Amino acid sequence: MRIRLGLSVLVLLSLACKTLPFHLGQPAPGRVLFQDNFTDPNSGWNRVTETNGETNYADGVYRILVNVPDMDIWARPNLNFEDVRIEVDSLKVGGDRNNRYGVICRLTNANNFYAFMISSDGYYGIGKVKGDAYQLIGMDALQPSELINQGSMTNHIRADCVKDHLSLYINGKKVAEVQDSEFTSGDVGLIAGTYTNPGTDIRFSNFRVLQP
Repeated sequence: MRIRLGLSVLVLLSLACKTLPFHLGQPAPGRVLFQDNFTDPNSGWNRVTETNGETNYADGVYRILVNVPDMDIWARPNLNFEDVRIEVDSLKVGGDRNNRYGVICRLTNANNFYAFMISSDGYYGIGKVKGDAYQLIGMDALQPSELINQGSMTNHIRADCVKDHLSLYINGKKVAEVQDSEFTSGDVGLIAGTYTNPGTDIRFSNFRVLQP
């Protein structure tokens, strides 16, 4: 059982980042607010390569590589939402199964956001980054689930951030729902991280933000 999400957060921001307001009035549930298949390398996500890791477009997917133990790297499209449903397909192509990756919502700055995570060895959790610390919400440890396709297999991740309700779905089925009212709006994004062994390499595709 894991009792942590991570020890530190590495934030990779492009030099030209700009947060944009996104207002659509009251769209119908299920309406697409934003989507990206990552075929256009100028669609707004971070493109950074450093010794510690990489966030970049890669042959029609989005790559997050983490080369440091106990580290998380996240990326964002530089938008702003309140209530959202986020969906993405994810695939581990490198590194240890003992990893973590997923989506984030309500990111207001480098140290404030919610994270919805799974691992390649079959664990999941919903957490919050506030300041320099992680904390799980509604659970003492990451939980195992047979719904997670382990190893180098594709998983469909869905996260709902609706008012103070935070829900995580794995491959079409809900595994967790918790409540937290700390953050009410902000950016969405992707995240991946390591534990003891570096080299976590995750590819993301079919990213969508919908009206819940």
